[in-house]
Amino acid sequence: MTATEQERFDRRLIAPMVLGSALNPVNSSMIAVALVPIGAALGAPPAETAWLVSALYLATAVGQPVVGRLVDLHGPRRLFLAGAALLGIAGVLGALAPNLGVLVVARVLIGFGTCAGYPAAMHLIRSEARRTGQDSPNGVLTALAISAQTIAVVGPTLGGLLIGFGGWRTVFAVNIPLSLACLVLGALRLPRGGGQESGSGSLDVPGIALFAATLSALLLFLMEPGAGHWYLPVLAVAAGAGFAVRELRAAEPFLDLRVLAGNLPVLGTFARTLLAFTVSYAFLFGFTQWMEQGRGLTPTESGLVLLPMFLTGIVVSSTTGRSDGVRGKLLVGGLAQLVACALLLAVGARSGIWLLVAIAVVVGIPQGLISLANQKALYHQADPERMGSSAGLLRTFTYVGAMVAAAAGGGFLSGGADTTGLHGLALFLIAVAALLLVVTVLDRTLRSLGPAAAR
Repeated sequence: MTATEQERFDRRLIAPMVLGSALNPVNSSMIAVALVPIGAALGAPPAETAWLVSALYLATAVGQPVVGRLVDLHGPRRLFLAGAALLGIAGVLGALAPNLGVLVVARVLIGFGTCAGYPAAMHLIRSEARRTGQDSPNGVLTALAISAQTIAVVGPTLGGLLIGFGGWRTVFAVNIPLSLACLVLGALRLPRGGGQESGSGSLDVPGIALFAATLSALLLFLMEPGAGHWYLPVLAVAAGAGFAVRELRAAEPFLDLRVLAGNLPVLGTFARTLLAFTVSYAFLFGFTQWMEQGRGLTPTESGLVLLPMFLTGIVVSSTTGRSDGVRGKLLVGGLAQLVACALLLAVGARSGIWLLVAIAVVVGIPQGLISLANQKALYHQADPERMGSSAGLLRTFTYVGAMVAAAAGGGFLSGGADTTGLHGLALFLIAVAALLLVVTVLDRTLRSLGPAAAR
């Protein structure tokens, strides 16, 4: 390798990084079009098939920071390959599943199998920055963001094509070739080693168990909030207290709470991620349900109305991704989110399609700005030795936001996705979007983020 090549990001890493990071989003989005045929084939009602969605969210939310910590300790290669192998096993299990219970297990395995991709990618970006001395890999970070947004566009379409070609089982079976592709790319291109050089890092199993118990109880309650499940938040608080005590006493904690509590910028990034995705997911699912029930559009027509949202997000990410600014992206994205939520108050059963499309375009702006900005912020703010676990936690807060959004949608639209329910949801989202702006404005550390701020 020449001196010039040593100063450049190793482009051979981009393919496994992008593919690995896309595995979770594609499995999250494809299943949406498979729920109805799965329910019809296995005689399962919607309340039961919904676990195919929740199971992956839960497994991913718990697994991402755990696998991320393993990436920090042992390097990305082994975890990437292990995750790819587990994904292939899950694909076979799902393709042959005789009942819904086995399918849910397959979705859990898919969730865990896809946990390594994003933490491994962020770890590799940090490692390459250290090797090359170039601490602003904007192009690579943008590629990760755009790939996730593109998957959001093509995932349901891909799922529909697969089902049309070979039935709903192909939505699971497609993970077999994806697994093989990751295994080949990972084996050929990912560097060996790359973990903590001291080799003294150990895994905090009790801390991980308490973390998993805390998050699982919280997410299970958010899936079905109600007085009948009062014991879940109690369990979450109890496990969370035990987790805090354990991590403060452990010599090598799973999450170093003292360091994390002292790193207010990272906590701010996690908070912004939670708030932004609460608005994003609640808007997406609430607006879509209203278009079909309150406005009377067909699913195909609703999908076409939403298409400009995804396309706008991709265009915005690709055109702004190489710039170093973070705070400006968050402010513009936050304002656009607030405007979009306010526009929901103007829609009604007779609203013109042009208004719905305009709202979708406005929503696309924060889709293309906020996630990318938070990803860049984390890259500069996180402890380099814990980049994998920090990236995993970022994804965890994403899925916690999705669960909060689901609970909000279920509450405001419980009587049906009519205009009254949508307006109630819009008021809630306006409050959340406003809080996101407040958190962004108050975070003065965002002003200094850029290449010079890289650790």
